[in-house]
Order: sequence, then C-alpha cells, then structure tokens
Amino acid sequence: HFATSADGTRVPYFVVRARDLPMDGSTPTALTAYGGFEVSRTPTYLSALDQTWLTRGGAVVLANIRGGGEYGPGWHQAALLENRQRAFDDFIAVAESITASGLTSPPHLGIRGGSNGGLLVTAVMVQRPELFGAVISAVPLIDMLRYHRLLAGASWMAEYGNPDIPAHREFIAAYSPYQNVSPDADYPEIFLWTNPKDDRVHPGHARKMAARMLTQGHEVIYFENQEG
Repeated sequence: HFATSADGTRVPYFVVRARDLPMDGSTPTALTAYGGFEVSRTPTYLSALDQTWLTRGGAVVLANIRGGGEYGPGWHQAALLENRQRAFDDFIAVAESITASGLTSPPHLGIRGGSNGGLLVTAVMVQRPELFGAVISAVPLIDMLRYHRLLAGASWMAEYGNPDIPAHREFIAAYSPYQNVSPDADYPEIFLWTNPKDDRVHPGHARKMAARMLTQGHEVIYFENQEG
C-alpha cells in the first residue's frame, strides 16, 4: 500500500494480516520502521514473535519511510539533517492510512523501533500521541542535543547534524524527544528498554527519558538487560 506524507510524497508500506480480519478498526496492529542510514527494510520472513502475533489475530505493518534506502540514495538523503522531520511525517502518514483503512484504530495501534528506529517511534509519540496506543522503544536515541557526546554518536553527525552548530541545534531541538516531552500531554504507554553494555547507543538516552517522563507523571515501563 501507499500513504501520502505531509509534503505529498507517496510512502510504501506492507501489511501482513489474516485474509478474513474484520476491517472495523479493532485489529491489534504492530507498526514498525527504521528510516535511517540508507537501511532498506524490505519484506522478509517474520520472527516467531510476529508469527504468534498474527495467529492470535494481530496484524504487522512495515513502513518504508524516507531515511532508508528502499528507493536508493535519494530516499535516504531526503531525510538528512534539517529534513529529518520527513521521516517522522512519513511514519505518521502510514499510521493515519492504516487507521483510515479500517485495519486498526489508535487504541489498538502499537509502534516499535530500535536504535534510530527508537528515536523514530519516540519522536512520533511526542508529536502525535493521539495516534497510538502503545510504544516499544528499544536501545533508542532520545536526547539528540547530546547524542554526539555519547559513545559512537559523533560518527552519526552526517545523518543528524552537529548540535554544537547553532543552526543544526535549532532543527535538532525541534524534534528531539527528550527536549519536547511534556507533562501536559496524554501519551500512550511506552516500554523503554536498553542495556548498559551497548558500545554504540548509550543507555543514558533511555534512562533520562524514563526519568523525565516519570517525573512528569506519565506511565513508563523500563527495562535494562544486564547481560547486554
């Protein structure tokens, strides 16, 4: 299927579901994407977890948002630096499309992503909390104004920008989840998980976000895998 993003771009996505599911908005749906570093998320064999989800009446949706490489280098470059919001807009458009189709509805729509995908799902949760019922954010990047000072973060500045440059800091701050999470919003429940032995994404991202959200009064499930 295709969704139309905020700037008119057609964004492809794949839906896996039982043929006879009722299209009445009641289907528990897991929506995922990555949208970064020219990584292509094309159809593949489903994990045991997703297979179980399907046999219990759920649906799985894979979105090919900009920032990935599904349509080549241009698809990746379209969401770099000051254009990062396009990746989030694409994901939001897919969520709206599957809701409009009758496949699911916000109380039944969960989103999940890891690393850069963890940034994605946490950012769209902050921007459009009413669209989702649950969020799984795994080993996420969240404090984007400090990501470049933590572990491998400095090697990703071609993707996100350099927060020490004022112009870059301005567009990064506009979407960085840690800076934009609010005590006044009604967010879906979020499951943040990370581990203290990751040598790429620092666990401080998830730790700080969990602490801030709990301080603000939101519901958070938090887990660190001590085994790495």
